[in-house]
Amino acid sequence: MKTKVLTNKKLLLVGAGGAIGSNMAQTAAMLGLSSNICLYDIFEQGVHGVYEEMRHCGFDGVNFSYTVDPKEAFTDAEYIISSGGAPRKEGMTREDLLKGNAQIAADFADNVKKYCPNVKHIVVIFNPADLTGLVVLLHSGLKPSQVTTLAALDSTRLQTELAAHFGVQQCKVTGAHTYGGHGEAMAVFASAVKIDGTPLAEKNLSAEDWETIKHETVQGGSKIIELRGRSSFQSPAYNAVKMIEAAMGGEEFTWPAGTYVNDGKFQNVMMAMPTVIDASGVHFTEPDGTPEEIAGLQASYEHLCKMRDEIVELGIVPPVKDWKTVNPNL
Repeated sequence: MKTKVLTNKKLLLVGAGGAIGSNMAQTAAMLGLSSNICLYDIFEQGVHGVYEEMRHCGFDGVNFSYTVDPKEAFTDAEYIISSGGAPRKEGMTREDLLKGNAQIAADFADNVKKYCPNVKHIVVIFNPADLTGLVVLLHSGLKPSQVTTLAALDSTRLQTELAAHFGVQQCKVTGAHTYGGHGEAMAVFASAVKIDGTPLAEKNLSAEDWETIKHETVQGGSKIIELRGRSSFQSPAYNAVKMIEAAMGGEEFTWPAGTYVNDGKFQNVMMAMPTVIDASGVHFTEPDGTPEEIAGLQASYEHLCKMRDEIVELGIVPPVKDWKTVNPNL
């Protein structure tokens, strides 16, 4: 049976030769996002292998192509997901990847600006995503509504931990959200959580158990590395594909995504906020929370500012005061 596709527009998957990239390719095809999926990587053998595997799946109505040539890959791309950075390894934090992956992000964005300036939406998922996404936004010249990062994974991990603790289906846990940075300093919010319709505050969760749940949420990625011997790839791939699906006109994505924030209170950072992604891009509001939760968000924001200043010092982006000269859309 021929697959019904959401669009015929070109969907480019960057870093497609890796584990995340190959999972993105399969998920995008299974969901019927596009009849035109291009796989790009700098390593020919890996991306060629993924291309062959996708063909062996027999997805009817989905045309795969692959390339190691950036011009061929980026030209005419209208939707892009990039996992094309160095992976996190055991003992590493997301921040440890900053210098190398920020430069990769700059090179990626330069390709966008050169070959597909009319791209509609980009999802950046290689770590530290708050900073790599910010670099992409700045260097590409795109509007803030056109670039998002994979912060939703932290919220789904919080939902997972709460569901396991209370012994309910994961879908029965609502309002489980993290905001701020996608890393060790993320702000974990409890005040809006409901367990099968009952507010978390009424569930007699001990302070000790809540601290354990928060710890497991923050260290969710490290746990996967410990258990599987490699960084997460299935969950980030699925979340990223669902994000781009929303931007392509599919089901709205309402988990907190990383978005560019410059609203007076939080300035010139990419961070997780209450967001909705739809065909017009990403839209955000500020979260409601207890004074303690808002203080945690402020601390996470300040941590992001320090990391942002690091990539300024590295020369990967100019000082913030000059950003509008680089990207007038900011």
